[in-house]
Amino acid sequence: MSHFPALFKPFTLNKLEIPNRIVMAPMTRSFSPDGIPTEDVAAYYRRRAEGGTGLIITEGTTINHGSASGDPKIPNFHTAEALAGWQRVVDEVHEGGGLIMPQIWHMGAMRPEGTGPSPETRTVSPSGLKYPGKETGVSLSKQEVEDIIDAYVSAAVSAKELGFDGVQFHGAHGYLIDLFFWEGTNVRDDEFGGELPERTRFASEIISRTRAEVGDDFPLILRFSQWKQQDFEHKMATDPDQLKAFLEPLQAAGVDCFDCSTRRFWEPEFEGSELNLAGWVKKLSGVPTITVGSVGLDSDFINAFVGEGAAAAPIDGLVQRLDDGEFDLVGVGRALLANPDWANKVRDGHIGDLNAYSKEDLSRLT
Repeated sequence: MSHFPALFKPFTLNKLEIPNRIVMAPMTRSFSPDGIPTEDVAAYYRRRAEGGTGLIITEGTTINHGSASGDPKIPNFHTAEALAGWQRVVDEVHEGGGLIMPQIWHMGAMRPEGTGPSPETRTVSPSGLKYPGKETGVSLSKQEVEDIIDAYVSAAVSAKELGFDGVQFHGAHGYLIDLFFWEGTNVRDDEFGGELPERTRFASEIISRTRAEVGDDFPLILRFSQWKQQDFEHKMATDPDQLKAFLEPLQAAGVDCFDCSTRRFWEPEFEGSELNLAGWVKKLSGVPTITVGSVGLDSDFINAFVGEGAAAAPIDGLVQRLDDGEFDLVGVGRALLANPDWANKVRDGHIGDLNAYSKEDLSRLT
């Protein structure tokens, strides 16, 4: 009998049977020289599959667009060599008994000019960033928007062809899809701009066109966040009505699951309710959700970037909220770096044996 049985109940996402509720959250590694995932990358993900993780979502992997990446060691998802590397990853994870989806990514204005595998390509964003002293990125033309949508769709189709179990589109944290959502970075006057529901058009087109290519049974996940790396206190939707208006066109486009990125899963999203973001999204849309944010640890990921570690933390409250139906799946990030077999240890009641997350884990990421 497993400990925390709510965490180890199977869950069906679209037609995909996930053996438990534990999802490995995407975490950038920059361990793929020339954008090609190596055998070490495949072994890294296989260890988490063998450790009992129900579903693995890879680090962000970039689409076929010159300014998608700011680091040549970030894996891409479009060259023949990189796709061959991802084939090895899929095979290793499946042989290890796991399920895996790539996170499809474009950095947008978060990419520093002159970086990545195509440093000569200008950084782009929906409208260009024109804040005094912070100007960066050029505005995308209508044709460029269409070309980038096609690149997202092409990556998703490749994922299905390689045998991945679904895809996740990275629409959070100030990257390109998210820049279309945010009123401060999307002031377009065409169909990709406007009020919040209209600003979902870019993501909705990616999702609906992907759905048309991959069929109804291939799971599509969208990751989004209220917070931004530039402003942790910002809320794209300031109340449930705005959040519902944001979700509806994405749901209609064919999203199977929302990965609701927060820094701390236990924090309420709106005043007057204890529901977190994943809880509110599920309540308003009825679509399955993933909660994430310092699961199994006592501090958020920002501390890791200033050289601080984190201690292992109890998960009883998290599991109770899962059992209550607030959300459906649980994203685990840094805790899975320190403990590739985190899921199995929790299942078998060895939670006291879990290691703390140290600052060395951030650089090691193995």
